Amino acid sequence: MSTTYNEAATAAPTNSTARVATASIVGTAIEFYDFYIYATAAALVIGPVFFPQSSGTAQMLASFLTFGIAFIARPLGSALFGHFGDRIGRKSTLVASLLLMGVCTTLIGLLPGYDSIGAWAPILLCVLRFGQGLGLGGEWGGAALLATENAPKGKRAWFGMFPQLGPSIGFLAANGLFLILAMNLNDEQFRSWGWRIPFILSAALVMVGLYARLKLHETPVFANAVSKQAPVKVPLVELFSQHWLPVLLGAASMVVCYALFYITTAFSLSYGVSTLGYSRETFLGLLCFAVLFMGLATPLAALASDRFGRKPVLIVGAILAILSGFTMEPLLTHGSTWAVALFLALELFLMGVTFAPMGALLPELFPTRVRYTGASAAYNLGGIVGASAAPFFATKLVAMGGLSYVGGYVSAAALLSLIAVLCLKETRNNDLNRVV
Repeated sequence: MSTTYNEAATAAPTNSTARVATASIVGTAIEFYDFYIYATAAALVIGPVFFPQSSGTAQMLASFLTFGIAFIARPLGSALFGHFGDRIGRKSTLVASLLLMGVCTTLIGLLPGYDSIGAWAPILLCVLRFGQGLGLGGEWGGAALLATENAPKGKRAWFGMFPQLGPSIGFLAANGLFLILAMNLNDEQFRSWGWRIPFILSAALVMVGLYARLKLHETPVFANAVSKQAPVKVPLVELFSQHWLPVLLGAASMVVCYALFYITTAFSLSYGVSTLGYSRETFLGLLCFAVLFMGLATPLAALASDRFGRKPVLIVGAILAILSGFTMEPLLTHGSTWAVALFLALELFLMGVTFAPMGALLPELFPTRVRYTGASAAYNLGGIVGASAAPFFATKLVAMGGLSYVGGYVSAAALLSLIAVLCLKETRNNDLNRVV
């Protein structure tokens, strides 16, 4: 073990800004591409392929339940990968999380449907979906630490923005590919084999991500920490015994990001196609347009976060998100495409505003020895509340009281995050080299 510490202590921090940015963006873009293609498939085709004996509504609910399984797995993934990330380093753990996610995604694309293997089809789908969640549970925290622990003074939010851009790129790639398929295949072809193409292509994308990450060196902050003291034996135990409050507040702060994104994408896509009467390709095109606003908001919010602090940006974003919930019903039921586009763009812009500062804030909440575990746990526990059942509950809520109820869900999630952010101390000046 002492050999490991000596090597870490003498390792030169040679990661360039370009290398850090590339590895952070490419990795999270691929990870979120994998995750989003499932969200899109869940809204369009998973139900009929894997739950064909149910009614249309039951198929959709079952499909969204399999979507939620990954969010249950993500906290477990954060504990698993966080353990090794805090003990052996960020680089190796990031490579492993990417590989697990990619393998599970590719296998989903090759999995036979219910008509071929019966009940084994949904069972195996749930297993692979769980594996996706484990992989993503370790991905974001490692990518955020890779960025922030290599950042120069005063630019942590800007560097932490690199992994936050990955979701926009991954989502655009995922929806863009589904849009191309929708434009070139009929419904029978898409349901039979077309939907599998994005999943199978993930294998090639993962190879690109692995190449980028294998060329990295360990972060200087982690190398410095292990040169001073041995890594904690069980990071999860120390985290929840000494840092449980930042975990809970960080998780609650993330809820608005998840609610905005998955209500706007997975639920709205399903509702737009099944109820509003839009074609698959039209609504996917609207989402591709809207996600550009998320990509625009991300660097703007990061710059503001470095200049004014994490809390002011998050407070403004949460207040605007609360108000945005009231726009859902009037804009989606307006009857015009521009109103739908405006709603999607508004929500995803606010997603970028509330999401960008998290790349710096969550790592800043924890000392180096438990930072991977802590940042990952906060990020993924927030997903259970904000995203795991969001499309499922939204489908139930719209049946109970219409879109205004779903808008209320978004506002409530934003209010919860606002309260959590108000309870947090400003983290902009926290020292990432602290080990306790």
